[in-house]
Amino acid sequence: MAPVPKDPPEAERRTRALGIWERAYRMQMRGDLDGAARLYKESIALYPTAEAHTFLGWTYSFQGKLDDAISECERAIAVDPEFGNPYNDIGVYLIEKKELDQAIPWLEKAKNAVRYEPRHFPFLNLGRIYAAKGMLNRAMEEFRGALRIAPGDQTAARALDQLKVMMN
Repeated sequence: MAPVPKDPPEAERRTRALGIWERAYRMQMRGDLDGAARLYKESIALYPTAEAHTFLGWTYSFQGKLDDAISECERAIAVDPEFGNPYNDIGVYLIEKKELDQAIPWLEKAKNAVRYEPRHFPFLNLGRIYAAKGMLNRAMEEFRGALRIAPGDQTAARALDQLKVMMN
């Protein structure tokens, strides 16, 4: 979340917004996307955070509203450019829109973000792009990068194994 404000009323708004964001997340995980979107917007109205914008975007993506999802992620970046999740998410939404080349710079930014978990996701997503483009060596580099960060990640390990078989 954003740094804790020094002004008590602002700190109180932030705390209340975080509570609303947590309720929205739980609602989203239960599958109530409309309810989650409503609560994320309520949280943002009270105290905008990169997380609330990013998760509202994620909710929109589940609803098939990829352009709205991208817009929310751009708002998240405006609030906190060091938060890496919205960069990765924009890349994913562009992949879903079949705009692979446009996704690459967003995923590269996610790889270098100061604050980002799970850090190996942009490597996985770049690997998917490069594999789809037939750039197999480049894809392997990305999957290896994912495994350096998350050695137990089965998705990256399987993708790397599949690429090795394809190249032999």
